[in-house]
Amino acid sequence: MKYGKFFVGILSVLFAAQGCDKIQEEALPLPDESPRSFVMLEEVAQLLSTLPLGVEQMTEVQDATGASAGNGYDEEYRMQDLFASPGRGVGDVSDTKAEKYVRPLRDLLREALATKATDTDWLDSLALSDVQIYWPGAEAWDGMRLPVITYDPGDGAVQNEGYELLPDGGVRKVMVDEQMAYEQPVWVVNRNSDADYKSLELLRREDPSWGQGGGGLIVKGETEELRTLVLRSFKALRQYDNWFAGGSEFWVKIGAVEDFTAATEPELRLYQPSITDFMLVVRRNQVKEELPFNAILVSEWTQQLTSCAYMMVEDDGGTQTTWKCSAVVKYNSKSYGFELEIPLNSRDDIVWRGALSHDFIEKNNGRPIRFGDVELVLELI
Repeated sequence: MKYGKFFVGILSVLFAAQGCDKIQEEALPLPDESPRSFVMLEEVAQLLSTLPLGVEQMTEVQDATGASAGNGYDEEYRMQDLFASPGRGVGDVSDTKAEKYVRPLRDLLREALATKATDTDWLDSLALSDVQIYWPGAEAWDGMRLPVITYDPGDGAVQNEGYELLPDGGVRKVMVDEQMAYEQPVWVVNRNSDADYKSLELLRREDPSWGQGGGGLIVKGETEELRTLVLRSFKALRQYDNWFAGGSEFWVKIGAVEDFTAATEPELRLYQPSITDFMLVVRRNQVKEELPFNAILVSEWTQQLTSCAYMMVEDDGGTQTTWKCSAVVKYNSKSYGFELEIPLNSRDDIVWRGALSHDFIEKNNGRPIRFGDVELVLELI
């Protein structure tokens, strides 16, 4: 979610030893503030706590958060889906049938505001907003207990006021922390920032042959050996931000000049770097767990690719800038440059940045490598 997003950039383009020193940043204009942020999280949490929630509405939210998690996202239920198609999770391509729920949560919200004509616009704004319900550990719900409802207060807070729904219909104010979310159902009203991007799981469904680690093959030509750089597994060793924001989205961005076998000057000019990216969501209960990734980072690593640049940052917002990294290819005493730019924000914490040589990858091939508070298994196959 917004406070736990990471960018992982791997640029594989025949970097000279000094290539990673050629990093420049330049300010770009900030985008206009999204009108979807108009609805306040606290007022949504307060409204939900006044509704006559029952097992059916709890089941609806559990269905949606479970579907989101199954699609490679966090345990989240967007208000956009809640109103458009009850029970639909992030990444679902088909609508659910409203008839599945006799009184879906959207009906309770409409009924609660039906007598207040001035709130019609507010409800429309909620239905179009980036607000969502985050339910950590939804799969462990006992099928009976009602939730404690709270919201993300921001600013790194570890606890916040919440509303505990009691079996007799009453509501009690309590202080909510992460430990409580492990012991009983807790709904956190926060904002969604990953639904516009396809998860690794969705990409694999679209193309089952993509991201499977290359099948362990080494392709040999007459003069070249083509190998594949694979990210076998990924382990986040800690959380960086407050738990109200949910899990972390790790972005893998790869820029490469693949199948680089140029032997003449005209051939050198034909090569242009390409950039691919995909997202891996690590839910909070998956921290310190080794997650199989099996995604191709560079599909055709030739003998002319001697090193790559690697960057990992934690997204903390700020002015949008770019990371410029220059690569140099030398042929017949002449240099040919490639330049790639990866966007990042001025307040991002750089977890790790530097050059990874082919020899270093070979030495640690298939073994865990620690990069800051993340552990990766890289493999050239």
